[in-house]
Amino acid sequence: MADWLSWLETLSPTEINLGLERVQQVLDRLDLPVPTDLLLIAGTNGKGSSVLIADSLLRACGKKVGSYTSPHISHYNERIVVNGRAAKDAEIIAAFEVVDVARGDIVLTYFEFGTLAAAIIFAAADLDVWVLEIGLGGRLDACNAFDPSASLITNVTLDHCDWLGHDVETIAVEKAGVMRRGRSTVFGSEQMPASIDSAAKRSGAVLLRAGRDYRIVPRADGRWSFLSEHGDYNSLLRPGLLGDFQIGNVAAVLMLLQSAGLAHEIDADLLNRVLPGLKLAGRMQTRMAFGRQWLIDVAHNPAAAEMLAATLSAEDFKGRTIAIVGLLRDKDVAGVISPLLPHVDRWVAIEARSARAIAANELARQVANLGDRACLVAGSAREAIEFARRDASENDRILVTGSFFTVAPITDCLV
Repeated sequence: MADWLSWLETLSPTEINLGLERVQQVLDRLDLPVPTDLLLIAGTNGKGSSVLIADSLLRACGKKVGSYTSPHISHYNERIVVNGRAAKDAEIIAAFEVVDVARGDIVLTYFEFGTLAAAIIFAAADLDVWVLEIGLGGRLDACNAFDPSASLITNVTLDHCDWLGHDVETIAVEKAGVMRRGRSTVFGSEQMPASIDSAAKRSGAVLLRAGRDYRIVPRADGRWSFLSEHGDYNSLLRPGLLGDFQIGNVAAVLMLLQSAGLAHEIDADLLNRVLPGLKLAGRMQTRMAFGRQWLIDVAHNPAAAEMLAATLSAEDFKGRTIAIVGLLRDKDVAGVISPLLPHVDRWVAIEARSARAIAANELARQVANLGDRACLVAGSAREAIEFARRDASENDRILVTGSFFTVAPITDCLV
């Protein structure tokens, strides 16, 4: 498996090469059966959580579900999940072999190759529903080569600006590429760019908006209710995923499933069985390791950092917080670090495990300037862990954040 993944990284001269033509050509050659119910989930933040929520609810209703996400935390297999089980190495390698034959001389990126392999695995499993996470943008992302029965755009904020545009309205146009004429697209945030509405009108999609077409109603007892014209769910428990914003993700997925005709068997009892048990690696994930409390979150853009900061602020935590951070060069360092400054007592910078990473010493310089305090420089994940572990007492916590490519090597060392 490792040899295949290393080889895939060498196929394309660029890591990111947006466009549907290559994937569509190979799909035409593969001629795979695709289910009637296929959901696309796009947006800046919350996509992975939304895929998990949709997958879990659909399986609780007895559906056979395949879900595809990216990137992964520890193992590539995490990206391709069939009925709640990550695909095995042998399944993925067999799918890679089929893609390689079918592509001929077509040059595919790492992500495109993996997306096609996931489709092969899903087709062989004879599933009821596919849930696909858009990797980057929407309009030209490989997953958008599949025609959705309904789609969700979680939110739109600044991220991946080098590829998608340098303002929210332009980025929103790219995200809106998942819309299809006559089919529903849910927008999961009440703050919606005007270009989303314009795109829906141009495409003929049915746009369903948070706060207009469905609502969240908090209750005095800490529970909440979901209201929409398709049906209400009352007295719901909070999801197991940390952060108040996760209720918004659940509500958006409920609207998506209702609009797609996939919510007939969902009721409040089912939701209260499923929601509290939801967990997702790398998203507000807590664990104990080396005698210390760890909080792991992949927040890699300003909006995600603000949500992380809000979660930290809401907690009644008495100890200190030591943060290990690594970021990619195309990220807004000030936008990610600044919201976290009031909540972090000590910073440790590392170089994320990516060719696009900011060097640890340069990141440390910027963090130190922003916070007007020293930032340690670690030469490896293990060194960062040792710095943080020595600095933290048993009453403190260690935050790991900034990127999937930061969280992954740290998580691998915490086993």
